[in-house]
Amino acid sequence: MRDNQTTDTEFILLPFPSSLHIQYMLGFIFLLIYLLTLAGNLLIMSVIKMDSHLHTPMYFFLVNLSFFDIFYSSVMAPKLVYTLLSKKKTISLSECLIQIGLMFFIASSESFILSAMAYDRYSAICNPLIYVMVMSKRFCIFLACGSCLLGVINSLLNILPLLRLHFCGPYFIHHYSCELPELLPLSCTDLFLNKMILFTTLVIFGFGCFFPIMFSYTRIISAILKINSASGRSKAFSTCSSHVIVVTLFFLTGVGRYLSPATGSILEQVISLQYSIVTPLLNPIIYSLKNVEVKTAIKKMWEKKSILSGSY
Repeated sequence: MRDNQTTDTEFILLPFPSSLHIQYMLGFIFLLIYLLTLAGNLLIMSVIKMDSHLHTPMYFFLVNLSFFDIFYSSVMAPKLVYTLLSKKKTISLSECLIQIGLMFFIASSESFILSAMAYDRYSAICNPLIYVMVMSKRFCIFLACGSCLLGVINSLLNILPLLRLHFCGPYFIHHYSCELPELLPLSCTDLFLNKMILFTTLVIFGFGCFFPIMFSYTRIISAILKINSASGRSKAFSTCSSHVIVVTLFFLTGVGRYLSPATGSILEQVISLQYSIVTPLLNPIIYSLKNVEVKTAIKKMWEKKSILSGSY
């Protein structure tokens, strides 16, 4: 059976079982979502770069988050759109491994960026007197680089064991992309090592980020409740609520999806869409609508652009 394994093995993607007309409609919808995701995150990055008032640790991490959202969406959305709009719904084994590796890298890096953002808010609200000293520029860069490094480590830990796998058919993936839970059941190799590594890395990298974030926000909420001013409590809650929304969407859908066995159901694809397509779109919307400083900076940039356009 192992002789049937070739380097050009192709898998057939079977996304959203429906008529061609519905698949075409979904393809154009996801293309629009992808373009909006690019536009929204690029806008956030541009606004933060151009407004000196936003050159703070919180917005430094927000730029990193937007970058990874663009990266994540670009790994997933184009293939999804192509699969829905094209008659050829295949993905090669090499493309599959690259996609899985990039997803692990981006998801892990983004998890640690979210942890860094939680620590930043914890320091700003619970230790405001030493905030500037603690969240120095050098430390923020260290956290960002460390997030990328840990993302690379997690990706390699899950990708390298996949190179030992042999696939003997059937070559059908009941999903719109090549994700690890869908790929593993197609192998005719013993999967104990791969499943143990996946579980271990999910516990270490997934819950290892989630619980510190929850601890930080428990302390933050405790500190906020001690604020005497109602307006002060409202402002503090507003600052943190957008981050809580992002963390909840990202972790509950992502980690929950990878801890569940693949069944090929529509629900699994919908959950995957949540953390790979929808969340990267929602991040800039959440931050721009919930954050007064970002909205003010966008308004200033728009007014400046209007003045410059009117001068010609």
